[in-house]
Amino acid sequence: MTSSGGPPPPSDTQRPGLPAAGQRRRLVMAGLPGPVSRGRNFTRQALLDWRWPADRTPSAEESVEDVLLLVSELLANAALHAGGPQELILHATPTVLRIEVLDASPLVPQPRSPHLPALPGGHGLHIVKRLSDRWGVATREDGKTVWAEVDPGSTPPPTRSR
Repeated sequence: MTSSGGPPPPSDTQRPGLPAAGQRRRLVMAGLPGPVSRGRNFTRQALLDWRWPADRTPSAEESVEDVLLLVSELLANAALHAGGPQELILHATPTVLRIEVLDASPLVPQPRSPHLPALPGGHGLHIVKRLSDRWGVATREDGKTVWAEVDPGSTPPPTRSR
């Protein structure tokens, strides 16, 4: 029997379109106008290329929208509070999608406390905390990196209705 020479079918641990070791994409954003929309478009294309998440169910589409909202919040926070984002880095592996936004400010962001959902503003990091599986800040010599991670197949807890 001859082999078709094509790639082997994906295993349970490998997503189609995503190498087993993962893949990283980087968008330099320093000085570019419209960082939020550029970052969302960049992220949407990376997720399509990686076929992330692998299934195309309604909950998977919600997961993509959640990732795009995370990117929007991280980039908007950098634009509003840190002089603008310098870079957006996406790193996907079979077990995690990591979103990193680098900026030049040394100030570490803190969620507004108390969180007042009825008032405008101050919701960005609360949204990041709710939609990601993990998030944090890494300081660098020339600023900081605010990051969030999403595990494939994870869904945020349902919101409470009043």
